[in-house]
Amino acid sequence: MHVAEPFPHFVDDYLDYLYEAHPTAATLDGVHVHDDLLEDFRKGAIEAHLGALSGFARRLDGIPPHGLTPVERVEHGLVSANVRSRMFEFEHVRSWERNPQLYADTLASSLAAQAIFTYAPEPDRARRVLSKLHQVPRLIQAARENVKDPPAIFVKVGLDTLRGVMSFIDVDLPKAFATVDDLHLLGDLADASIEAVQAIGAYADYLETELRPRAKASFRLGRDRFSEKLRLDEGMPLSVDRLLAIAERELATTQEEFRTLAGRLNGGDPVESWRRAKGKTHPAPGQLLATAREQLAELATFLQRNPVLSMPETAGIDVAPTPEFFRWSSASMWTPGPFETRPSRGVYYLTDVDPAWPKERQLEHLRDLNVPTLWNITIHEVYPGHFLHYQHLRRIASKARRSTLLAPASYIEGWAHYCEQMMLEAGFGRRDYTLKLGQLAEALVRLARVIVGIRLHAEDWSVEQGVRFFRDEAFLEESSARREAERGTFDPTYLVYTAGKLALLKLRRDWQEQQGGKASLRSFHDTLLAQGAAPFWALRQLMLDDPGDAVLE
Repeated sequence: MHVAEPFPHFVDDYLDYLYEAHPTAATLDGVHVHDDLLEDFRKGAIEAHLGALSGFARRLDGIPPHGLTPVERVEHGLVSANVRSRMFEFEHVRSWERNPQLYADTLASSLAAQAIFTYAPEPDRARRVLSKLHQVPRLIQAARENVKDPPAIFVKVGLDTLRGVMSFIDVDLPKAFATVDDLHLLGDLADASIEAVQAIGAYADYLETELRPRAKASFRLGRDRFSEKLRLDEGMPLSVDRLLAIAERELATTQEEFRTLAGRLNGGDPVESWRRAKGKTHPAPGQLLATAREQLAELATFLQRNPVLSMPETAGIDVAPTPEFFRWSSASMWTPGPFETRPSRGVYYLTDVDPAWPKERQLEHLRDLNVPTLWNITIHEVYPGHFLHYQHLRRIASKARRSTLLAPASYIEGWAHYCEQMMLEAGFGRRDYTLKLGQLAEALVRLARVIVGIRLHAEDWSVEQGVRFFRDEAFLEESSARREAERGTFDPTYLVYTAGKLALLKLRRDWQEQQGGKASLRSFHDTLLAQGAAPFWALRQLMLDDPGDAVLE
């Protein structure tokens, strides 16, 4: 009689494989056994990855769910979806042969994680960076061999990131390891940096002069691949049309609420009132980081004094200017992974204006980082969004629901986006109506992502149509609207922010109804966060007596 392998044993094996195959993701998960490696994207390695994933799928199919505990049955489903999602990416989305940005972003994140996080002494991390730098030519050669017919927009974004990585290696890495006093190691780092920058620079020249002029491929996934990616990655089996209808309904409601509040605050045309408010309330050039530090202190005080959620102890947060390679993002949170053996400081990056920019571009950038909007970004990225969320993940015993490699973006980003609205519901900034206006403005951008993402990939919208939609329906400045629309081409499911927030609000309503309407907000949040990271269908099964079939409504 065949005896199925224990499910926890399978999860351990699968995560060990993922950590070795995706060493950058392992570092970001807080696992450092492969910190000296770069991802291997050579054709043979990709075929080996597919073979390994097929083997894991067969092994998992050999573990019958009926022999598992109720919780393991839920985890069986989420791990199965993760295996198949990765196979779908390799076989059908095929970013490895369509998108130079995959290689650029992997390299950027891999090097940056060693420079940013202080989980090991500087000389140790410097040696790991040295090993990675030696592997850069291999990664670049794989990109050159694999990416033959990319969409032009992918080349543009990949070039921007590659040039940023070159700057990071030249400028930021020496600063990151400034206290290393091993002259031999420093010499090796300098030599390897020159070799890596030459390889990246030659590939960037090739992209610019040879590939870009003939880059004619479509960025579109198409309706079927888009729907299947959403189902496998996020556990959301809604039809594209249903999701679009939900987003359009929520957009109209949020626009109405925004217009009403903006009109009440300033009178006249509400959209013009918001534009005037953005012009008056943004930080001055060079003051963005100081403003964010003040916000962090105020948010931490509010959460300590109000019963919103449990506050684990943390090692703190540094607020820093965004590194050059990542400046396409206006704000980001780099949080040590949930498997770190001790708490480490996170880094909250903000992109201030470049003094070399024309004056009007500087003003546009700062208007979109006005103080009310910045409040919402800080809530999203730090307290009680991503940074605090990861501190709760550290407490989870189950590896399947602790690892970020198995976590759907709709839960991670959905929680952070939900926090923007929830904090105001909990009474933060009660007397500041511009804060509510900023929250609604951020919600409009995320709702527009759903509509633009679907119409770019499942219909026939152009990037220019997406730019107009972000500008006219989410009230963004031109440069920000373009950045958002372009992101939709290479990040097709960036609808996860809104989808996750709406799924979380539905889960909250259903859970509180199950509790007879008496449970506190803190009780819900602590119950939710104690489940770890999982798709919303799984969270509903873990938290509700009658989970139902609908994740969204």
